[in-house]
Amino acid sequence: MRNLVTRLVKEESGQGMAEYGLILALVAIAAIAALGILSGGINEIFNKIGGKLSTEGGKVQ
Repeated sequence: MRNLVTRLVKEESGQGMAEYGLILALVAIAAIAALGILSGGINEIFNKIGGKLSTEGGKVQ
């Protein structure tokens, strides 16, 4: 029984894949949070650009 427990504790196969999975999850959470925070500002900028294009769209310089 001791040998089994010792072997399971020392076993490291799959550890790297689990670490990559955790890193990927953290990056995804950070990206979603950043999009949530920045979405209002980005939407405002696009609305301003759209307003300028619609009011000055017919003018030729």
